[in-house]
Amino acid sequence: MQEGRLTSVGHGHPLRASIFLNHNRCICIYCDMKNAATIPLPCLCASFRRASRALTQHYDAALRPLGLRGTQFTLLQALSLAGEVSQGTLGEILAIDSTTLTRTLAIMVRRGWIVNRFGDDHRERWLSLSAAGKAEFKRARPHWEKVQRALRAQLGDKRWNELFKLANEVTATVTS
Repeated sequence: MQEGRLTSVGHGHPLRASIFLNHNRCICIYCDMKNAATIPLPCLCASFRRASRALTQHYDAALRPLGLRGTQFTLLQALSLAGEVSQGTLGEILAIDSTTLTRTLAIMVRRGWIVNRFGDDHRERWLSLSAAGKAEFKRARPHWEKVQRALRAQLGDKRWNELFKLANEVTATVTS
């Protein structure tokens, strides 16, 4: 990648040009930092990760008054839907690596939201929501639903449903 400074445009702020070279074509992206989130990224992974981070921050902001993070809400929701599951199965359902899942679960166990018991094989942990976890999920759900409704309204029903389908297809493709 080559970078160069360009002359200022309009307000005297220099723009930075990034040139991505490959053998077939040259792409030049001019970055205006106030619109940085709209710059198309040429990598599917980078684009999904950026969208995921932006969504996570959006949901975190809605759940922050409750002292809850989006990642914690996701685990409460998944356990509410799945019932008692092994930690390995929960990790597969959410496509979360074991270390990240263990760290988040530890916080939630300390808060009394999750019951965990060992299986017949002591390496296996079974997880379910405690009464406090069910109450926390119920308390947080209206905040989550408000974000869901707002995003759905902004995107429209068709695009909303297409995004769910696409996200599930991408997950299935890369995890199979």
